[in-house]
Amino acid sequence: MHGEYKVPGGKLVVVDVEVTDGVLRNTRVAGDFFLEPDEALDAVNHALNGAPADLDAAGLAARIDAALPEGTVMYGLTSAGVAVAVRRAVARATDWSDYDWQLIHEGPQPPALHMALDEVLTAEVAAGRRPPTLRVWEWGGPAVIIGSFQSLRNEVDPEGAERHGIEVVRRISGGGAMFVEPGNTITYSLSVPESLVQGLSFQDSYAYLDDWVLGALGDMGIRAWYQPLNDITTDQGKIAGAAQKRMVGPDGGPGAVLHHVTMAYDIDADKMLDVLRIGKEKMSDKGTRSAKKRVDPLRRQTGLPRETVIERMIDSFRARYGVSGGEVTGEELARAQELARTKFTTPQWTARVP
Repeated sequence: MHGEYKVPGGKLVVVDVEVTDGVLRNTRVAGDFFLEPDEALDAVNHALNGAPADLDAAGLAARIDAALPEGTVMYGLTSAGVAVAVRRAVARATDWSDYDWQLIHEGPQPPALHMALDEVLTAEVAAGRRPPTLRVWEWGGPAVIIGSFQSLRNEVDPEGAERHGIEVVRRISGGGAMFVEPGNTITYSLSVPESLVQGLSFQDSYAYLDDWVLGALGDMGIRAWYQPLNDITTDQGKIAGAAQKRMVGPDGGPGAVLHHVTMAYDIDADKMLDVLRIGKEKMSDKGTRSAKKRVDPLRRQTGLPRETVIERMIDSFRARYGVSGGEVTGEELARAQELARTKFTTPQWTARVP
């Protein structure tokens, strides 16, 4: 069994392992990390050999930590990262490079249709009828996107939304409310087979699926990092929020994961605060006293036009994993339009948590 895992902000860890009678055997850890002293690698392999094959990542990491020689130094490597690589090997997880990725970047669409397209395209990936897909959104109008489990009245000021012509839609993933305007927002979705995140915890899957965009931002001179559970941030403030939805496959088989990210290219903070009801508890949790200070737009940090930022993000993804141009099929679009009409624009869905 073979597993790979790039430690977020670190190096690649590769594990080859066998399972015999329910335990790990012949474990071999490798990668482009740095580890001192040399014998620490043997200690890691020894700690893993004999471990129960169903031991979780935390248990595997504890075995590694207990076995490391005193004074061991890891750079670009963590015991948790090795443990995740082992879990991915045992789970027979796939890797980014195992797929022929498709890019969809089409013209502006209504907010509700974007919600529907995420659901339809991810279901198609789960069914095996669509390859893993990176979809870059263009917004057809301003909107507030609330999380699947948020209270509508607690998150949105209806008078403020009406005053500014803001459409309110509810997405299928959890997480917090997002304020978006055409030209001021960069949003993308990844619709990926569940096997790509096999062996990862829910939290680890966020960091894993966000890693490529951290590299893209780094190429643009922005030192960004993943902030658990679902933020991308810099020393200047938060620049993006992510959310996920897991979808089962046909007949309950292996499914797919929807991972979408909204990034603040620019922002009208006064308008945002006139539309969103951002509570004191949320502010205290983020360690800031002002919502305006929570988000620091990419426009200021990069000095680049929005179109250039998107282009460089796509170029970075292509350089890492390869991606070819694609489109939403006529059948997918028809299904999404029907779903937007019957679900995402209805009060029953938008106010399902009043």
